[in-house]
Amino acid sequence: MVTAPTVTAPVTTAAAGPVPADAPRAALVARARIRAEPDGRGATALPVLSGAGPLAPRRTRDADGGARVVLVGSMAAPLGGDRLALAVEVADGAALTVTSAAATISLPGPGPAHYDVELTVGEGARLDWCPEPVVAAAGSHLLLHTRITLAAGARLRYREEQILGRHHDWARAAGPGRLTSRLTVRRAGRLLLDQRTDLGPGAPGWDGPAVLGGHRATGQLLTVGHPPPAPPRWPEAGDAALLTLPDPDARLLIAAAPDALALRRVLDGD
Repeated sequence: MVTAPTVTAPVTTAAAGPVPADAPRAALVARARIRAEPDGRGATALPVLSGAGPLAPRRTRDADGGARVVLVGSMAAPLGGDRLALAVEVADGAALTVTSAAATISLPGPGPAHYDVELTVGEGARLDWCPEPVVAAAGSHLLLHTRITLAAGARLRYREEQILGRHHDWARAAGPGRLTSRLTVRRAGRLLLDQRTDLGPGAPGWDGPAVLGGHRATGQLLTVGHPPPAPPRWPEAGDAALLTLPDPDARLLIAAAPDALALRRVLDGD
């Protein structure tokens, strides 16, 4: 099911006519939902698969006995001023993998863009979250907040990758955009992780030795209820560390690397 996005635009009483080239762009407000639950035959059904605006979830071939959804970007977004939201719920006993067809590119506009992601995983359920990177294009500012709620017996593999600027942004000395993100994870009501990062122009010390140290890509792999990821084996590609969270069943691999390819190799253990 695809629902139309809600668009907010300036109100005017003037007569209809051509839109001026310099007219302010209307902000886009869009929310998508995915719900996975057991189908009673040993597989996973998707009773809710709704998209809006640039968020177009599509079911593909099932993987590992569970459902698989690819997020397809149906339009350029997020642009400054946009407000996007995605809610994913994996019911008890279901299994879901979520990927994306391409990177999410944050583009400049009037004010920061907002992207809120809610991931809920039930008892005995599994979620593999591995979309393509978020890229902060020159002049943009994205506020990204991901909230993850896990039942006691839930399993999670969560990969997050953030790229500061596109190649041609750096080639023309425009630099990257700004990416302000927060990741909050709770399991059985207990807080496992509340992480905040602020990278890009305007963020204090973001490119200094204590933060990115000259790297342009950063990311992390969070595993809960899975065997921990292997310690990083590619130190010449960047900097990485494997951390144990308050729950002994949870591990966090964090990395910074010179580019997206090197970052992916560190997180994948290549």
